[in-house]
Amino acid sequence: MEVFSMVSGAKLIVDKLRENGVKTIFGIPGGAVLPLFDEIYKAGDIEFILTRHEQGATHMADGYARATGKAGVVIVTSGPGATNLATGIANAFLDSSPVISMAGQVPTSSIGYDAFQEANIFSMMIGLTKMNFLPRNLNELNSALENAFKIALSGRPGPVHIDIPRDVQLMEGEPKNNIFSYSYNPPIPSDEEIFLASKMLVDAERPVILAGGGVIMSGASGELVALAELLNAPVVTTLMGKGSIPEDHPLSLGCVGMHGKLGAIRAVQESDVILAVGARFSDRSTGKLSGFAPRAKKIHIDIDKSEIGKLIKPDIGIVGDAKHVLSRLYSNLVKMVQRGKAGKWGERLKQLKRESEFLYDYDAIPIKPSTVVKILNDFVTPSDFVTTEVGQCQMYASLHFLAKRPRQFISSGGLGTMGFGLPAAIGVKTAFREQKVFDIAGDGSFFMTCNQIPVSVDYNLPIIVVVLNNYFLGMVRQWQELFYGKRYIAVDLKGKADITKVSEGFGAKAFKVTRVSELKEYLQTAIRENETTVIDVIVEREDNVFPMIPPAATLDEVILGR
Repeated sequence: MEVFSMVSGAKLIVDKLRENGVKTIFGIPGGAVLPLFDEIYKAGDIEFILTRHEQGATHMADGYARATGKAGVVIVTSGPGATNLATGIANAFLDSSPVISMAGQVPTSSIGYDAFQEANIFSMMIGLTKMNFLPRNLNELNSALENAFKIALSGRPGPVHIDIPRDVQLMEGEPKNNIFSYSYNPPIPSDEEIFLASKMLVDAERPVILAGGGVIMSGASGELVALAELLNAPVVTTLMGKGSIPEDHPLSLGCVGMHGKLGAIRAVQESDVILAVGARFSDRSTGKLSGFAPRAKKIHIDIDKSEIGKLIKPDIGIVGDAKHVLSRLYSNLVKMVQRGKAGKWGERLKQLKRESEFLYDYDAIPIKPSTVVKILNDFVTPSDFVTTEVGQCQMYASLHFLAKRPRQFISSGGLGTMGFGLPAAIGVKTAFREQKVFDIAGDGSFFMTCNQIPVSVDYNLPIIVVVLNNYFLGMVRQWQELFYGKRYIAVDLKGKADITKVSEGFGAKAFKVTRVSELKEYLQTAIRENETTVIDVIVEREDNVFPMIPPAATLDEVILGR
């Protein structure tokens, strides 16, 4: 049994953070966490990033986690500080991001009596986290801290929340770890499962690999590419899987789904075997489930047993770590596959890649949003990062930005959280100070969390925000145009708020762009001067993102333009 010397709850928290290698914390203090903040001050070796809103703090921790693969940590006070975490934690939960959130709470004797800044955060977090703790003494606190990082990072990652009453932070004693100890052993698929999946793949004439975020989380991109090359099988990705194969690779067809590339959509629909790895068959990837790859047998690999058969019943379901399973499949297949067997499919894939190519108009005024993202490719090196907001800007980024490696492209998938990208970019920058970090934004999303720009400025964490500014809530407007007879309501942002002036008021550099030449000039300036910069690009107001699968339609019902 592990026994500690006399220590306060607040000191115990700091010690555990340091043991887990935490160098940076995001958040906002308040009365219910002042004992903890005093210990952080005394420690002297943990950087605390003071954010401007708790939601932004959580997105920063989330961005940090996605870029590094380590847990991101956020600490806030009780009541409104804790309730403001909810959106960010839900976002991390749906995208399987390991975020550790801690919130102060009123003293244990006051819980349930509507004390000042009390809220029932424990109940609120139950549906938003992988695990949730409310320790009421030092032993329970020690157990929560001992297990939180293991839970957040093992298996399918996810957020863990600890609600910490103020009196527990002040308690002193010798805590014992005698509550419970979490352990996790990844499932190991049987040889028979691996053989059956290998046989199905080797017999396939038109195999397609669907790569999701699980490939990136498990570090399985190398194994994915090797298997694809062995089978001459194209790789399509979910939004979370973008970057799992370099998107300039001959076998990469890009994202599939509602705003997927045409070649990816058609390859899936023409396939005879789908190998889905670390993907959950989200409606945004599959369209109407009954019409998804209708002639294909399906193999589903996932670390989370509950995902197997949840939406699509596979012919073969394999529960296991993506890196481990892909490695074993490759070892089997290298002995079984006949090289060149998929030559006919290979010729079709070349045709599909040609069909996926876009035409870009570099002279149009206003600028086309797709052209902006296309140009950005020339300024982002493989070691740099790109985050996105949500809406049309996100889909333009998905279609037109070419991710070269895992964890380079960071976006909100499951929850679709407007305002995610800017604070997430700051979180990424805290972990990778030498790399450039770009946020592809829309004006609607920008105004959700632009109050975090001073964080980037104050802590010398320069990011480059490229705003595709159409003075609309663009994706909602697109749906109203296509499916509601252009009856526009509550989508016109008017454009009276000047993004450049707002950004300059927050301490950033800012430029307004109306031409491609200006965009290139100001991107060069932002990179050269290495200061927080917002580039407000005035784009065509009613440009639409295509391809598009209408809601409740199958992938075969893709709209190519209108």
